[in-house]
Amino acid sequence: MITRRLILAGAAALAFTSSAFAEDWKTKYPELTFAVVPAENASGVTERWAPFVSYLSKELGVKVTLRIANDYAAVIEGQRAGNIHIASYGSASFARARLTGVKTDAFANDINADGSTGYYSVFFVKASSAYKKVDDLKGKNLGLVDPNSTSGNNVPRFELDKMGIHDAEGYFGKVVFTGSHENAMLALSQGTVDVAANQWTSEDDSTLAQMLTKGMLKNTDGSAMKKDDFRIIHKSAPIINGPYAYNADLPEEAKAAIAKAFFDAPAKDKAAFDRLSDGQKKGFHPATTKDWDGTIELIKFVDALRKKKAS
Repeated sequence: MITRRLILAGAAALAFTSSAFAEDWKTKYPELTFAVVPAENASGVTERWAPFVSYLSKELGVKVTLRIANDYAAVIEGQRAGNIHIASYGSASFARARLTGVKTDAFANDINADGSTGYYSVFFVKASSAYKKVDDLKGKNLGLVDPNSTSGNNVPRFELDKMGIHDAEGYFGKVVFTGSHENAMLALSQGTVDVAANQWTSEDDSTLAQMLTKGMLKNTDGSAMKKDDFRIIHKSAPIINGPYAYNADLPEEAKAAIAKAFFDAPAKDKAAFDRLSDGQKKGFHPATTKDWDGTIELIKFVDALRKKKAS
């Protein structure tokens, strides 16, 4: 006979088993590494991410270590090797990771202040320059970010191709990779490049806006530059915000705990979340790996352009 006592005993056993499984992953993974690619200088990245990483450690019950990667390739290879368990990707770098066989699964991306989950790639010039469109920049210097950057390389090349510029290196006098979104804007402000590709979500949410707030961009006389000192001459179609992704091989209990910690962050540790986003984001949006299938097609297109040029 099935009695209430048997049912309660079974429920207790199930709860104990579930709890044991939950603790198993923590025994196997007493420390998780969370990698980010700097859009700013290293100290700025640490200040921005450290409170959020501390929050993750508390919520997950294991130590979470922040790793500031040198570039997107380092994140890709770190996840391939299993040394990076959670990563903040750009859309293109995540697509590249997937294309090259890295076992990584997207679980979230940022929600912008207006509720959207996308951004744009733009070409910036100085407002004091005579450049009003890309056609004005033939033979001038172009600043890109990183070969695996979405808004700083892949989408710009796609946009240029749509304009009939199939070979950026042949069209511009020089094309330079600056290494970060901040460096691209610094190169533009200092006159090292005449036009710079970068990310832009809104007037108040972009690398440029963040740098102006910090007073990082200066005129030749040392005075702080303003928003009006720059001009956007081209804006792409919307790009899906890059994903946060975990190793596909992590236990399901660990994945669920990581995702929950992200989604709970704005309510559970608003200060850490606001520091991470500079108050420009509303939270994290649930995402799946398939959401970036379109970006994979973009990367294939850009790869084909590169092969065509090399042949």
